[in-house]
Amino acid sequence: MDTNLNGKTAVITGGARGIGLAVAESLAAEGADIALLDLLDTVEEVAQKIAAEYRVRACGRRLDVTDQDATTAAFDAIAETLQVPQILVTSAGIEINGDSTDVTAAQWRKVIDVNLTGTFFAAQAFGRGLLAADLPGSAVLISSMSGEIVNVPQWAASYNSSKAAVAHLGKSLAVEWAASDIRVNSIAPGYVLTDLTQQIIDREPELEADWISRIPQGRMATPLDLTGLVIFLSSDASSYITGQQIIIDGGYTAI
Repeated sequence: MDTNLNGKTAVITGGARGIGLAVAESLAAEGADIALLDLLDTVEEVAQKIAAEYRVRACGRRLDVTDQDATTAAFDAIAETLQVPQILVTSAGIEINGDSTDVTAAQWRKVIDVNLTGTFFAAQAFGRGLLAADLPGSAVLISSMSGEIVNVPQWAASYNSSKAAVAHLGKSLAVEWAASDIRVNSIAPGYVLTDLTQQIIDREPELEADWISRIPQGRMATPLDLTGLVIFLSSDASSYITGQQIIIDGGYTAI
C-alpha cells in the first residue's frame, strides 16, 4: 500500500494544536509539504518546527476560517509559497454545550459558522485551486460521531447538527468533483483527548468516567489514533474511495 506523499502540499485548518497538529506531523512524516491555517499566534512557529523536524517545506498563516475572502487569499498564498495544495484536512472546529432552550443566536451561529461554513470555505478554495490547475486531490473533512448519534450526557445540538452537515457536505462535494479526480471524504472521531477536551473535563470531571464507560475499548482516543486513517485517505492508496464518512470511535457507536 503506497501512502507516500512526496511532492504534494497539504493544508490543515486548525493545524497548530490538537488533532490538526498530529495530522500535520503525520502527513509531513510521509513527505508532504505542510501549510497550517489557525487562529493561534503560534501557527508560523509551529510550522517551522515541523519543517525542521521532518525536513519538508512548511508555512503557517493566521486565519479565521469563517472569512471567505481571507480563506481564498490564504490558499492563493500557499500556492505561491509552496504549490497548489492537493491535500486538505479541515480540523478547525468548536463546541458549545448547554441546554437547547438556553442557546443564544450568537452561540448557535458561531458553532455553525466555524464547523460548517468554515469547512465549506476551505474546501471551496481547495477545489478552486485544483480545478484551475487541472490537478487531482483529496480532502478529508473532520466531522464527528456526534453527526451520526446523539452522545450523552452533555447536550450539544448545535455541534451535533454542524457535524452531521459536514458529513453531507463531504458527500455533496465528492459527487460534484468526482469527474475531476478530486476526492472528498470525512472522518468521524469519537471522544479524543486534546487540550480542548481536557478543558471540558476540568470543568466537569464526572464526564470523563461517563464517556469512557460507554467506549468498548475502554479509553478515549489520542490525536495519533486518527492519523493512520487520514494518511490513507490522503494518499493514492484510497484512490477509489470518495463520498464516504468513516467512524473512528473505539466502538462507541456500535452499541
